[in-house]
Order: sequence, then C-alpha cells, then structure tokens
Amino acid sequence: MIIACSTTTQLPSETANSIQAVMACDGLRRCGAEIHLFVPGRGAISYDLVRDHYGTHCEPFPITYVSSRSQLHRMDFTLSVLSAGKKIRADVHYTWTIQLAAAAALKGLETAYEIHDLPTGGGIRWFDLYTRTKAPKKIICITKALLNRLLAQFPHLRREDCLIMPNGFSPEDYVSLPDLPEAKRQMGFDLDRPAVSCSGHLYQGRGSELFEQLAARFPEADFHWFGGTPDAVKRCRQQTAEMGLRNVTFHGALSRTELPLAQAACDVLLMPYDKHIAGSGGGNSAEICSPMKMFEYMAEGRCILSSSLPVISEVLDESCAFFCEPEDIGSWEAGLRKVLENPALRTELGRAAKERSKNYTWQKRAEIYLNGRKHA
Repeated sequence: MIIACSTTTQLPSETANSIQAVMACDGLRRCGAEIHLFVPGRGAISYDLVRDHYGTHCEPFPITYVSSRSQLHRMDFTLSVLSAGKKIRADVHYTWTIQLAAAAALKGLETAYEIHDLPTGGGIRWFDLYTRTKAPKKIICITKALLNRLLAQFPHLRREDCLIMPNGFSPEDYVSLPDLPEAKRQMGFDLDRPAVSCSGHLYQGRGSELFEQLAARFPEADFHWFGGTPDAVKRCRQQTAEMGLRNVTFHGALSRTELPLAQAACDVLLMPYDKHIAGSGGGNSAEICSPMKMFEYMAEGRCILSSSLPVISEVLDESCAFFCEPEDIGSWEAGLRKVLENPALRTELGRAAKERSKNYTWQKRAEIYLNGRKHA
C-alpha cells in the first residue's frame, strides 16, 4: 500500500503538530505501508535528519520539500502534492491539510484527513465541502470529544466515515530505562528529595503558574520543567528568581532521546492544565485535546497527577492517575501531598498507567486506521 502523507507544518521543528505528523508516519511505516511524506520547503531534507530530530524507529521513508506560498492559501502545495501522488501511484492521500483533502476528494481520490481542532474561518467551508464529497474517506479525530463536536456542527457528517485515534508513544524509548534511584543519579538529581516534573511547552494554559505555586508550597521537593522556547524559559526563570524559589529548574527543550530518562528520574509527573489551553497557534484545546506527553508519562510507569478535564478521562481514570481540580491550587497541594506521602499509591498508579499505555503506541494507532479503511 502506497500512502502520500502531507502536512504544512515545518520540518524539523519543535511544534506538537510537527512531532505528531512524523510519528503518525512512523506508525504507518511500521505497519508495512510505503510512506512518502510531503512538507513545505525548498531544497532537500534527509530521513536521517528527521530520525535524529524526532526519534523515529521505523524503516526510512522519502521526505520531499514542496513549494508553499502563504498568499496562495496552500493551493500551490495542494496541486504539487496531488501531482506527486499520481506519479508514485498513491493508493491514498493521508493529510493534515484540509485544502488538500478536499481537492483530492473532488477528484475522486481516497483520502484520510487528520483533524486536531474544530475548523475555523475558511477551514469551515473547506471541511463542509470535503465531508459532502462521495469519494472514499476517513476523518481521523484525536478524541471522542472532538468527533462529537464535529458531528454536532456538521449534521451531514457520516459517523462511519470517522475514526477516533488518540496520539501515542514509541515503546522503544521506554524499554531500557533505569529504575528511579539510578535515573536520578544519571540526571544529577538529589536522591534524598522527591522530584516532581512537567514536560512540554510553556504556552498559556499549560499550568506553569500553578507549577510555580506548588513549588513554593513544597520546599522539600525539587520541581523540574522540561521544554519550552528559549524566551519562555527565560521568562519563567526570572519569575521563579523573583519569587525566591530555589527548588525549581526550567531545563528548556530536551531532545526526544533525552526526555524519557529525565521523566524516569521523577517521582511524580504533572499535567496541570488550565480550563483554557492554548497551542502554538492560540485557540483553546481544553475540551478536545490528546496530549502526547500523557502517553509518554504512562509509558514511564511513574505516578501521574492530572487536571480533571473530561477529555483526559477518555484515556485515564482513577485506577491509573490522581486527579485534581484545574486552576485550584488547594486541590493540587492536597493531591501532591497525598501521593508524595504514599509510596505504595504512587507505585500502583504508575504500574497501572504503564500497563494501559500498551494500547497507545504509534503502531497500534496506525492499525486503527488501516483496519478501519479495510472494513469501510
């Protein structure tokens, strides 16, 4: 099976969209599909560069830069990819770009369109047009909550055309990690102090303010944040210095190969989301998100402390995570204190999360699509 994958995100980059697209391709390639990935850019890009940047584990696949000028609203990109797909005799166009999905479907070509947020602006018209075409298609939603919102907004959308495919993780990244004390030694953390961490960008709504407030209330623990742009990290370091916090470290962005060890060196992993979560392009994903770090946390086998957002409960429940009220420092203080004072609880929550993570690898995710396509 030949799949022409395409996304207008930049490669390489640190955006979640970039990581998700590459790892989705990784999953499809692991399932035996022949993948050709098309992204905006000029010149040439090697698979080795992508593998080193994103930590893929699949067999190599070709990646091609395609011209894309913003003033043309992705239409030059769309036409080029459709032409390239014809040349490689692609069986399906798998894309994160609605203009391309609609154009391919209008030509009667089979498509798979991944959607991570509700359509806005001109995207509403493109999505409406796409979903009304009769060409074979699969609309891939990262959460049930997102699918339900789409079905309500677009009554003509056929449920049988849709699949729910949460994000995932690569199991190879977590098979040879040391135990907690050894991981702390390798990271240079104090073995006698609890380590609490959060991973990800420092966009609005990701909980960095609550993270700092927790650190102020737990001077006996060390708090680590892995991720963030240089400017955001600098801002947070200044804030914690002004607060006089000596037990907080903002490490900045770690590579995909460094992050698993850093997380393994922590007693508790935090997901302190606010009720409003911004992404790299703004917006609010609190009701429909599928955080990649959630699946990485699960694979670590460490205790997860999470905001009790309804969409998170599509994957986690009280048997494998401890929940706190979003934006409520009192609830978070009580929750963190409970898990820090109860090693057996931490161990059991981590064990259950790791067991559940087996259902959420990038390869299993790809199998959902391939099986859904086969039985359409």
